[in-house]
Amino acid sequence: MRTVDEHRSAALALGAALTPVRVPLLEALGCVLAEEVTAAWPLPSFDNTSMDGYAVRAVDLEGAAEQSPVSLRVIDDVAAGHLPSRAVEPGSAVRIMTGARIPAGADAVVPVEWTDGGIEVVSVSRAPDAGAHVRLRGEDVREGDPLVPAGTIVTSRQIALLAAAGRGDVLVHPRPRVAVLSTGDELVEPGQPLEEGRIADSNSFMLMAAVTEAGGIPHRAGPVRDDEAALRAALELEAQRSDLIISTGGVSMGAYDTVKAVLSQTGSVEFVKVAMQPGMPQGLGRVGATPIITLPGNPVSAYVSFEVFARPLIRRMRGCSWVDRARIDARCGRAFTSPAGKTQFARVTVEADDEGVTALPEGAQGSHILGGLARAQALAVIPPEVTRIEQGDRLELIDLSPDD
Repeated sequence: MRTVDEHRSAALALGAALTPVRVPLLEALGCVLAEEVTAAWPLPSFDNTSMDGYAVRAVDLEGAAEQSPVSLRVIDDVAAGHLPSRAVEPGSAVRIMTGARIPAGADAVVPVEWTDGGIEVVSVSRAPDAGAHVRLRGEDVREGDPLVPAGTIVTSRQIALLAAAGRGDVLVHPRPRVAVLSTGDELVEPGQPLEEGRIADSNSFMLMAAVTEAGGIPHRAGPVRDDEAALRAALELEAQRSDLIISTGGVSMGAYDTVKAVLSQTGSVEFVKVAMQPGMPQGLGRVGATPIITLPGNPVSAYVSFEVFARPLIRRMRGCSWVDRARIDARCGRAFTSPAGKTQFARVTVEADDEGVTALPEGAQGSHILGGLARAQALAVIPPEVTRIEQGDRLELIDLSPDD
């Protein structure tokens, strides 16, 4: 029987970061940069105003106040996207809109709220400091400065910076295409009437969502009937168009465990028992050159197994430098037991207060209890040598909160 760490290492060995491709900027969202991006020009690229108002020489307005305003001639109007036609001279001002270029001769901007809004002559009732409300060329980023390092997951914030700095495309590791394959004659589509003895195919919907959350691009293949020829055909098709295949169901010791029967014939997929609860029956290997991870059919087992084995592999294939979820140190809020010799991944809810985080076991821990899984906020990792956790004991939690 394998340990969890041994099987996790075997899963991670199935793949590496996908070969980088150059994509248009918007297509990079959610991808990992495969290059360091530098600025093609400074930001801002010219001196501009951060306020609607008047570009002035600060020295001309020394002493301006409510009781003793200073008047200046307005010699030009400059809107954003247009250039000044005149320089600011002593005793003059240029009316200017947010984002417009600062005209020569000006060293400050007076907000329109400090004035009477004059068009030919403006009365200013407050004195600005030199540099007030002026965004200087290159004060954010200088030309050639590094903007975003390789290994960064591109979010909307990086998109904004890259676009502003003149990048229309970037080199990224593509998000892996993941086939989610569910099997079983008992499965019906969610929303369809259930006949006696059949169940809704919740696993494939759960795993499609989990792949998306992990940053992969899922597509659903199945459900596939318990028929070896149909399953073999589905696997061959998905191996041609996917970077990774994840199957659920059919990996135990039953007479109709078709996944195990078909993949055992390929010679490149191994099926093992892993010392964990839930999720003991596991399999991994390749269909042709395409990695495959086979997960148990019980829904909680499938979810926990995905989190422990498949999610880290997807993140590695994306090129992420960190493939694991965040861990939380917590104290146990209610005593519970754990099976000897197995790593238990117990579903828990968490409460935070001034003393830290408390974890509470979420009801029954059976591998079919989807209600408890839906309510869980974390998985408590109980080592195989621990069989009872008392109230107040320290716990290590896998945080199930959304990330990147």
